[in-house]
Amino acid sequence: MTDTQSKTAPAATTPPSASSQHRALSSVARFGTLAVLVLMIIGFGLASPDAFMSQRNLINVLNQGALLAIIASGLTFVLVVGQFDLSFANVVSLSGIIGVGLMQRSGWPMIAAIAATLVIACLVGLFNGFLVSYLRVSAIVATLATSTIVLGINFWYSNGVPITVPSGAFTDIARGRIIGIPTPIIIMAVILALLWVVLNRTLLGHHSQAVGSNPTASRLAGVRVGRVTVVAFVIGSLCAGVAGLLLAARIGSGQVTAGDGFLLSAFAAVFLGASVLRDGEFHILGTFVGVLIVTVMNNGLSILGAPSFVQYIFQGVILIAAVALSTTSRRILGMQRK
Repeated sequence: MTDTQSKTAPAATTPPSASSQHRALSSVARFGTLAVLVLMIIGFGLASPDAFMSQRNLINVLNQGALLAIIASGLTFVLVVGQFDLSFANVVSLSGIIGVGLMQRSGWPMIAAIAATLVIACLVGLFNGFLVSYLRVSAIVATLATSTIVLGINFWYSNGVPITVPSGAFTDIARGRIIGIPTPIIIMAVILALLWVVLNRTLLGHHSQAVGSNPTASRLAGVRVGRVTVVAFVIGSLCAGVAGLLLAARIGSGQVTAGDGFLLSAFAAVFLGASVLRDGEFHILGTFVGVLIVTVMNNGLSILGAPSFVQYIFQGVILIAAVALSTTSRRILGMQRK
């Protein structure tokens, strides 16, 4: 056997390379979430074609997911910089209570009440960012404490009862339509587009991603890590504030528990989206796909008459699967870089 034969002969029996396996697994991780969404649509469509696949219901799915998408896109910014926020659900409730309360109890004009509410939401994010960035408090502990404080403010301001608002200009924000499209869908599209541009086309976005990848290296490179982190928390709270106002306009009242249902759903959507077309990276487009999965699942189960507890169980399962998929994607990416 020649030297050339001795070198090439083993190649015929060599198993697929590790890099090929990694690429295959990476493809599954990247496109698996999209495949799940498509399979869910097909499954619910076959189970209830007249109800689920109707144009009215498909628009309803987007309308139902609009508020979740706004909240989850803000949460995406916080996760991009490597932090967590557990306070946004109560910020959603706070915004509805304060916004409606200023209009109904204090007689503020609608625009002034909305502006003041959004400022308050930003202040909550500023407080979270200060605790995490400058006092070095763990993000989970800091935002959990802030959430408790905000909950107390909600009970104090509302006395624990809903603050209602009559139908009018404010409720039309969430119930109205523009060229036949529900207003929340249009607001969602504008916010998602703006945040996508900020995250992918601005210096703030590049710095945010750098901080999330390696805060120490970012600091040495001249990035103001603390300031970037604070801005991320402010953006997250601002989005929660917008969603809270829209929710209050939709249901016609500000309520202490209005935002509770968004906590698990938002995290599930963001972690599901982290593996969409990317290897475990949080991004706006992926978050929107994650929102669609959560919303389609809830909508489809409701149409099929599933009890509400089933939706909560599925959301928990989806969150576990989403975190596992995101972690696997990051591990695969780390292997490929070695």
